[in-house]
Amino acid sequence: MFVINPISGGKSKVNWELEIRKYFTDLPHKIDFFILNGKDDEESLKYWLNSIKPDRVVAVGGDGTVSLVAEQILGTEIPMGIIAAGSANGMARELDLPADIKESLDIIIDGDIKKSDVIKLNNSEISLHLSDLGINAQLVKYYEKNKLRGWLGYSKMLLRVLVRKKLMKVTITADGEVIKANAILVVIANASKYGTGALINPGGNLHDGIFEIVIVRSLSILTVIKMFFQYKRYDPKKVEIIEARHAIIETVKPIYFQVDGEFIGKVKKVTADIIPGDILLILPKKIKAD
Repeated sequence: MFVINPISGGKSKVNWELEIRKYFTDLPHKIDFFILNGKDDEESLKYWLNSIKPDRVVAVGGDGTVSLVAEQILGTEIPMGIIAAGSANGMARELDLPADIKESLDIIIDGDIKKSDVIKLNNSEISLHLSDLGINAQLVKYYEKNKLRGWLGYSKMLLRVLVRKKLMKVTITADGEVIKANAILVVIANASKYGTGALINPGGNLHDGIFEIVIVRSLSILTVIKMFFQYKRYDPKKVEIIEARHAIIETVKPIYFQVDGEFIGKVKKVTADIIPGDILLILPKKIKAD
């Protein structure tokens, strides 16, 4: 089953359903489509997944679409594939998935299936990728509000946020250890890099049964340019990374919060718990050595 978000990718003119049908024309597989409408997607998708019981489900869209589909299959034996069709494709980049649709479909059919971790936030939201409090969440909010796309829009919003940046006072309790810090960004990381390619958590691993809390204490324009345009990691002198299975993040004032590229709102407390191997992902097949 292909779950397609028709508005993903902004002005993209790709007819995803048509391209997918073409690919499967001479193949023996049966395919179904579910088109998201933004109204009752969760309940409807859950119903059709239970009715059709597909062997594989594929999210065709950006990170928001991936999260929506993932929520419906957590704890099941249905593997999820991803076709990068959004303006933000962080999970696709993390998994080294190709942009080419034929190559993506080849992976859906013949890729490796691997159990992957999920982070549960505040006992309600799930995160497969990266969630954070602070400057990046504020950027996500501005980006959504202004409906800007592409590097020009992103750069404008980034400059605006950097000019107005403020430190937040945060207390983090990670597996019983308490850390107090003044930070500009706190990341709850299941993965290693943002959809832009910026490397935030070099040791990130979707399959290791832990997540990382990344505390960024300062962030200059030069550092941002290196990260977002040269894909270099943060200066380790300004960053602290903590491994955890359970964490509580508390701030003095309400802080901007985003989950996997979706702005949630302002919060003063976030709880995070790892759920090991709760979802099956379809990944590019590993090349075995001779």
